[in-house]
Amino acid sequence: MSAALIENFLEMMSAERGASQHTLDAYRRDLTDLNAALSNMQGAETPALSKVLAGYGASGLAPSTAARKLSAIKQFYKFLQIEGLRAEDPTHHLRGPKARQSLPKILSQDDVNALFEVAETDESASGVRLLCQLEILYAAGLRVSELVSLKVKTILRRDGTLAVRGKGSKDRVVPLTGAAQRAIELWLPLRDTTLPKSLEARSRAANYLFPSRGKSGHMTRERFAQTLKTLAMAAGLPSSKVSPHIIRHAFATHLLEGGADLRSVQKLLGHADIATTQIYTHVQEERLREIVNSAHPLAKLS
Repeated sequence: MSAALIENFLEMMSAERGASQHTLDAYRRDLTDLNAALSNMQGAETPALSKVLAGYGASGLAPSTAARKLSAIKQFYKFLQIEGLRAEDPTHHLRGPKARQSLPKILSQDDVNALFEVAETDESASGVRLLCQLEILYAAGLRVSELVSLKVKTILRRDGTLAVRGKGSKDRVVPLTGAAQRAIELWLPLRDTTLPKSLEARSRAANYLFPSRGKSGHMTRERFAQTLKTLAMAAGLPSSKVSPHIIRHAFATHLLEGGADLRSVQKLLGHADIATTQIYTHVQEERLREIVNSAHPLAKLS
């Protein structure tokens, strides 16, 4: 019974709130774990749920992960209440741990240049594809899920912009650099050579800019991240220092360093709340502090 309720909840999250597959998978794991910890998930009361949450903290779970689990639990029981399967919401007074705000890892502009210099040397189809992906990622600051699922029709815009479907199925339009547009032009003639052979897989992949024979029809996030790690090592950078999300961070940080205003960066990144974007101002402050501490003559005497 509980498993069916979980699936009904996830179906609602997908259909009505546009939750991504990544979010749905995480919520399914969270609620399945909760179901295993309770004797009666549907009828669970606040003390039992509070005990489960306390167990997360005692197990050393990261505050951010515990907060996500609480979000899944709260939304699930609100769903039960709305559907008339519970008279009250037992999570109303539950509070989770406050997630620590950590500064994002970033790449310097020299690091980014090193990645491009190596990527530009590979003229194979996979090399041209990677350069195209890198140019788009750094030009538009996309999330990796947005990048790999781009459709051909979204990049064939005469005004040099890119239409992106983001979190919560929210659309935004971002401008592309001339280098990114040229990289796309180089990739498109080679794209057809990477389409799957079988008719079924080819049909799934037909609309995507970066097709694949997998079930999704497009390159996976994991596969792209792996190609970036390989590129990083070839460029002489630690593989731990390079990921799709770190390049997104670099995009935002470098824009602010160049004089872009915070509201514009928020719009380009697709952040619903400007507070999320403000983390990049803290990155700038931290870097300035490091510069002062390492270069100022009085700092060296302290």
